[in-house]
Amino acid sequence: MKNTSLPDASALRHPNVPQQLSKFVAASLISLLVLAVPALRANDPKLSFKIPPVNIPLHIKGQELNIVASGAISMARKDHDLNEMNLSLNADLADLQKNIGPVLGAVLDKNSRCADRIQIQDATLLPAPPNATVAVVHLHYERWACVKLFGNDEVKRLLGGNATLQLKLTPSVGPSHTELRLKPELGPIEADGSLGEVLRFGNVGDMVRDKIQETVLAAVQKGTDLGATLPPEVQDHVIIRDVAFHDAGDGHLLLTLDGDAQLTNEQLQALENKFKKKLPIH
Repeated sequence: MKNTSLPDASALRHPNVPQQLSKFVAASLISLLVLAVPALRANDPKLSFKIPPVNIPLHIKGQELNIVASGAISMARKDHDLNEMNLSLNADLADLQKNIGPVLGAVLDKNSRCADRIQIQDATLLPAPPNATVAVVHLHYERWACVKLFGNDEVKRLLGGNATLQLKLTPSVGPSHTELRLKPELGPIEADGSLGEVLRFGNVGDMVRDKIQETVLAAVQKGTDLGATLPPEVQDHVIIRDVAFHDAGDGHLLLTLDGDAQLTNEQLQALENKFKKKLPIH
C-alpha cells in the first residue's frame, strides 16, 4: 500500500494563512509610514503654508468696509523639537482708500449751533515711502458762538474757511511685540486766514488729527487680526518683528506684517492639518 500523508488540520481550517500574513505585514508597514510622515515634514526646511485671502469686515460709524488679509508661514529652522516659523501677513487697504472721505466725514462732521462746525469735503490716503501713509484731508470749518444781545439770543460766526491738511502716519510695533501703533506727524496746512493757526495749535487740530489716526489704526488692527487669519495653534506664539505700509502699485495701499513663531512638532502637524482645509470667511 502506498503511504500518503494526511494534510495538516490547521491548513485545512486556514487555507489562506500566507496571504493573510502578507496583508497584515503590508498594513503594518503602511501604518508605520503614515506615522513617520509628520516627523519627516517637521524636518523639512522648505515646509510652508499659504494663508488664503480672508475677508474681514470693518464697521466705522455706520460705514461698512472690507479688509482683505492673506499671507504665508514658512519653516526658518529646526532646533531639536522646536520649529521656528517665519510669518508674513498682508492687509489690503484698498477699500479704506476708496471710502476714506465718507468714513472721515462720519467720524468728524459736526454741526453745533454754538460751537464748532466741521464738514469733510474730500480725503485721500496714499503710500508715503519708505514705510508710512499720508492722509490728505480737505475740510470746511466754522466756529460759532451764542451771545445775548439786547435781551435776545443770537448766533455769531467767529471764524470760518476751507483748509487742506496732511497727516503722515508711521506704523511701529509695541514693546510687547503683539500690538501695532501709528505715530502721527502733522504736515503742511493750507487754510483761509487764521484758520491754519487754529488747526495747527488749537484743540480742533488735535481732534482732527486724533480721529484720522484712530480711523486708520482701526483698519490696520483689523487687517492684522491674528484671530481672523491664523489657526489657534499659531496665534498665541506669534512675535511681531516689523510692520510697514507699502505701495502695491498705482498708489494701492498695502500693510505688511512680519513675525515669527516657535512651534512644537505636534503644533506644526496641527497647523498642517488646518491648512488642508479652506480658512473661514470672517
